[in-house]
Amino acid sequence: QVHLVESGGGSVQAGGSLRLSCAASGSTYRRYHMGWFRQAPGKEREGVVGILTDGRTCYASSVKGRFTISQDNPRNTLYLQMNSLKPEDTAMYYCAAAPTSSWYYPGSCSPDQRDFRYWGQGTQVTVSS
Repeated sequence: QVHLVESGGGSVQAGGSLRLSCAASGSTYRRYHMGWFRQAPGKEREGVVGILTDGRTCYASSVKGRFTISQDNPRNTLYLQMNSLKPEDTAMYYCAAAPTSSWYYPGSCSPDQRDFRYWGQGTQVTVSS
């Protein structure tokens, strides 16, 4: 069992930055691959970025070069640094944990939510123009 809690969302103007955090608990947390997803109103949830337990990452093309995922393993915390934010980045952002790496592709990828087992409650990001 893995429990995830996101924080760090807020409202920013276009071009600004935010850093999201995902605090994880549970004895098996470090066995899981992690990802960030987002869901805008009226749209399906989409994968933004994923990170394997060995540190390899893959990003959706829409955020590559602007977003960076990282982990602080001693603190069991996952981060998403978001720079050069655009109004189309406005969404609820979720972190999630996956037991397998079947969603991973080198380079660009959009993690499939069906591969992720545990989810946080989400944190809202709003970018104004």
